[in-house]
Parts: sequence; structure tokens; C-alpha cells
Amino acid sequence: MATSPPYPTRPPGFADGHAFRPTRWWQRNSVRYTALTALLAVSGLVILALVREQTGTEGFLVGLGLAVLPVPLLMTAFRWLDRVEPGPWRNLVFAFAWGACAAALIAIVANSFATRWIATATADPSHADTLGATVIAPVVEEIAKAAAVLLVFLFRRRDFTGIVYGVVIAGFTATGFAFTENILYLGTAFGTDQLSGGSGLASVTAATFFVRVIMSPFAHPLFTVLTGIGFGIAAVSAEWQRGRRVLVPLSGLLLAMGMHSVWNGSATFGEYGFFAVYAGFMVPAFGLLTWWVIWARQRELRTVREALPAYAAAGWLTPAEPYVLGSMRARRVAREYAAHHFGKGGARTIAEYESYATRLAFLRHRGLRGWAGGDFALRERELLFELWRRREVARPAMGYAGRDAGPRHGYAYGYGGYGPAHPQPVAHGVAAYPSYNPYRS
Repeated sequence: MATSPPYPTRPPGFADGHAFRPTRWWQRNSVRYTALTALLAVSGLVILALVREQTGTEGFLVGLGLAVLPVPLLMTAFRWLDRVEPGPWRNLVFAFAWGACAAALIAIVANSFATRWIATATADPSHADTLGATVIAPVVEEIAKAAAVLLVFLFRRRDFTGIVYGVVIAGFTATGFAFTENILYLGTAFGTDQLSGGSGLASVTAATFFVRVIMSPFAHPLFTVLTGIGFGIAAVSAEWQRGRRVLVPLSGLLLAMGMHSVWNGSATFGEYGFFAVYAGFMVPAFGLLTWWVIWARQRELRTVREALPAYAAAGWLTPAEPYVLGSMRARRVAREYAAHHFGKGGARTIAEYESYATRLAFLRHRGLRGWAGGDFALRERELLFELWRRREVARPAMGYAGRDAGPRHGYAYGYGGYGPAHPQPVAHGVAAYPSYNPYRS
């Protein structure tokens, strides 16, 4: 005879003590999603029409075919950075769409208007083009791209877990923006070749492709990543550090504008100015920033290994599980084990388990420093409950992945080593439901 489980269907206290507040129609997620989708769709149609008008149909198709080449590589690189605590795909899709549609539209309209205004005011079109490229374009384009990072920061705050995620969102936004911009430049270059008869390696199209796609596909992501780092630092700052939460993203945005301005102005620095800026500034900056972001990713794994043992000591995790979750290789082994024994659904469950456990580690890391906010206990309880829900699949998969972690870290570990019979409270957190054992079979 089936009986109802002795466990609550959601963590205790979720609804207790919270007054009911009616949701206005404009506050509903469905309304917000619809409005945002409509905005991006309209922006996409308008930018498509503008680019096609400037390049022609044939130029647009050529530009599209060439501009898409670096996109999968850049997206794969940023997604690799995000594997420690992967955010939802909808955020990444939004960021790319915003960069490719809304930000590109804002940039084209604002840059064209500003350049025409400067040319009219100064009666010097060459001066207007130079000023527009080195001053107006960096400001307008970086603000337009930063808007996507800001929106994710404000409305998907729990997904914004730190510096690495800020880099990922900024990178996807800039990749989308560069994609649309490359279509315009490559399509225009193809049109020029059609009029002048240029072809082959000596053509304007080949030169544009070499500079924008081969030499500097990382240019726009490099600029906007500085803004993303600023928002990432703000995301891990305490609520009372309001000045830091405002000034650091603003500083990142200003740095992005400055670097963008130097890159755009390199052609005015003399015959070899472009190559000097590229070799002496852009490549070293790209290498340094890449090293730092990879180091930040490794630091996230170290945070997982250092924060989760407290939950293992309280009985919520196995002793070796923090080290499994702190290793990308061990995580992959756990997912492969679950896929082999439980199918694709099992692998997805383990991926969710790893994500929730990582969020728990980050939350505790901030909580120990007093930066987690007033809802720390509730969020900790939510994450522990999500781990408990997936325990039946996670137990054997984590056990298999951690089969060598126990001896290496001094634990006598087996599949059944799930701590005390009843999980205990964890210092600096709630981390316990005294009324039941979440790992009871």
C-alpha cells in the first residue's frame, strides 16, 4: 500500500510568515518575456533591413556567411568558462540576441546621427569620421552592450554568481554585436569589390575578413568583458557596499570605452599605428585577461572544495563529495556514470545536482564574509532541498566519481558513507531539517 513520503514537498518555512501580495499584470514573467521577445524581434527586423539596405542582398549573404565563422568558437570558449556553475541558456540567448539586434541597432542609429551632426557642425567630414570612430562609437557601443549585462544583473540576480559569469554574459553580448557588425563591414567590402572589380587575396573583402575575423575576432568581447568583470565584482559584494556596487561596474565600462577608443584610433597613429597597437597593446591585454579569467575559474573550483566540507561534516554530503564537485574531471565521470545507469535524464539530474551544490558553496563563501544578504538562510535551505531531491541518483554517481577521492584525502569512503544518521546544523547557516533525514532510503 502506497503511503505519502514522510518528507515535506518543499523546505519548511517557505510560505510561513510571508504576506500575500497580488502580482500586477505588468509584473508577470509571461508579460515581461513577451515584451522582451517582441523588442528583440523588432530590433532584429530593423537591423536586418538597415544592413541589407547598405550592403545589398548579395553582399548581405556573403557578409553573413563570413561573419558567422568565429561565432561558434567564441561561444564555445565562453561556455567553457561557465561550466563550473553554468547559468541557464536563456540568459546566454538573450545576451547574444541583445548584442546582435538591440545593441547593434542602437549603435548604427546613434553613430550615424552623431557623425552627421559633427560633419554639419564642423563642415569637415574627415574630422567627423575620425571623431565618430574614436570618441562617439566606443561610448555608444559599450553602453549599448553593457545594457544587456545590467539587465541580467538586475533581473536574474541569482544566476549572476560572480566574476566569471559576468565575463560570460558580456562575452556573449559582444559576440552577437560583432557578428552583426561584421556582416555590415564584410557585405560593404564585397559591394566595393563588385564595383571596382577586386577579387582574390587582393580584394577589400579578403583584407576586411583577415583583419576582423582572423586577427581580431576577440576585440569586441575583450572590451565588453571589462564591463562584465565590473558587474561580477558587484555581484559578490556585500549589500552594504553600495558605492562599490556602483563604482566598480562604472569603472569597468569606462575601461572598456578607453580600450575601444584606442583600438578604433589605431589607424590614425601613423603608417604602422594599427600593427603597433595590435601587437603592443591588444594581444598582451587579451593574453593577460585570458589568464586571469582562467585563474578565476580555478578559484571557483577551489571555493567549492573549501566551502562544502562543512556540509559533509553535518551529514548533507559524503566526505569526498566536495572534492568530486571541485573537479571538472570528476564531475564529468559522475555524469557519464549516471547517463550509463539512468539514461539522459540521470545525466541531467547530476548536472543539476552539481549546479545546486556549486551555488551552495558560493553562497556559503559569501555568507562567511557577511556578503550573502538577509535571505541567506532561506536560500541555503532551498539549495539543500534541491540536493535532497536528487539524492537517489547523486549517491551512486558521486560515489563512483569519488572512488579515489577518499583515500587521497584521508577518508575511508564507500557508496554508503553519507555522514551522520541525521544531518546537523552547520555553523554560519541553517543547513538542517531536524525532523527528517534527507538521505534515508
